Amino acid sequence: MKRRFIKMHGAGNDYIYFDCLREEEPEDPAALSVRLSDRHKGIGGDGVVLICPSDVADAKMRMFNADGSEGKMCGNAIRCVAKYLFDNVSPKERMSIETLSGVKELTVFAEGGKARSVRVDMGPASFAPASVPVLWEGESAVGVPYTVGGRTFSITCLSMGNPHCVVFADPDGEDLAAIGPLFENAPVFPARVNTEFVRKIGERTLKMRVWERGSGETLACGTGACAAAAAAVKLGLCPAGEEIEVRLRGGTLFVTVGDTVFLRGPAETVFTGEIEL
Repeated sequence: MKRRFIKMHGAGNDYIYFDCLREEEPEDPAALSVRLSDRHKGIGGDGVVLICPSDVADAKMRMFNADGSEGKMCGNAIRCVAKYLFDNVSPKERMSIETLSGVKELTVFAEGGKARSVRVDMGPASFAPASVPVLWEGESAVGVPYTVGGRTFSITCLSMGNPHCVVFADPDGEDLAAIGPLFENAPVFPARVNTEFVRKIGERTLKMRVWERGSGETLACGTGACAAAAAAVKLGLCPAGEEIEVRLRGGTLFVTVGDTVFLRGPAETVFTGEIEL
């Protein structure tokens, strides 16, 4: 059976999207994500995203990582879902999308009748260890020492609807292929973790590389950018309530941290096609 797909990316974080509003969901999306994400033998991407009907929002997003695990939230993928809905279903500037981390509210910024960028209310950052989850004594794990691979890092753990460990270190000086899996699978993170390696390069500017659980190093991570900015504000490195520029390998995202966290960034179509499922 042939099935249409659309390849989209947000700051280089690319996924393969299937419209399940008009067609049924694939029978085994986890296995499909593993097969299609292969950049040599498949379409290539960081995973697969299903755009599904919702009883509580304009649509529901289901996202699967390249290893087949289902993620709770993806800030870059949800912007692309909003673009797809705006461009192909209903050109609403404000919309809501259901995720496993709750319903998110989005604002679309369009040019020439097409969505070009999207702002997402990501909800508040939570530093409570149980919400991450991280097995840590005390009210939070903020700027605390933790040893991985024989090295001690200062880590800040938080949830943006999914688990994050922010490490303030030189992102260009780290071998993410070596250190990333050690963080991801560290015993202190029972659900594994996304790890951000971050350096402050300006008053409101951060440089970041990210190791995502289930996908490895990606060119960008929306929830990771939010986590990095929220950690920077928590540690007093960046101001609250002002837009923070987060520079990633695949592009730039903008994050505002307050009672809630807002993420703004691009959403772009790469190509469309058909594939035999």
